[in-house]
Amino acid sequence: MSLHDIIEQIVNFVKDHEAWAMPIIFLLAFGESLAFISLLLPATIILLGLGALIGESGLNFWPIWIAAATGAFFGDWLSYWFGFHYKESVGTMWPLSRHPQTLVRGHRFFERWGVWGVFIGRFFGPLRAVVPLVAGICAMPKHHFQLANFASALIWAFGILAPGAFGLRWLAEWMG
Repeated sequence: MSLHDIIEQIVNFVKDHEAWAMPIIFLLAFGESLAFISLLLPATIILLGLGALIGESGLNFWPIWIAAATGAFFGDWLSYWFGFHYKESVGTMWPLSRHPQTLVRGHRFFERWGVWGVFIGRFFGPLRAVVPLVAGICAMPKHHFQLANFASALIWAFGILAPGAFGLRWLAEWMG
């Protein structure tokens, strides 16, 4: 089964079962933000597709946006917690043990940018889940981490869902 098939199946499932949109989007955003899962899950592409589905189907954007932001928030929070409690030993755990350069790049990025790194890291693929893990390893103060985590989760969720949700509707209206 190809990546395209998986994306298509998930989008079609949500299309046929709209009541599942919020829990599925929560889980996808959670997985996309969780240190170990994000390296294996193509959630960004699926979320972009679901954003387009929101625009097509007339689903209410705001509860789905909250579900995505909440999933992203808790994924980063759990990654931070994991790093805070397991410190450097996380680098020996799968799948990070197979991608040690990812943790090194995340550490370098975090050391350079600090709290802003947590915020900015949300918007860059592999850094998205590794920077919160590194913030935990480095024992970043929890309230600083959570502030950056909360703000970036809200903006990231909007940025990933809104283009499809509002862009398609606007384009259809503009084209008549």
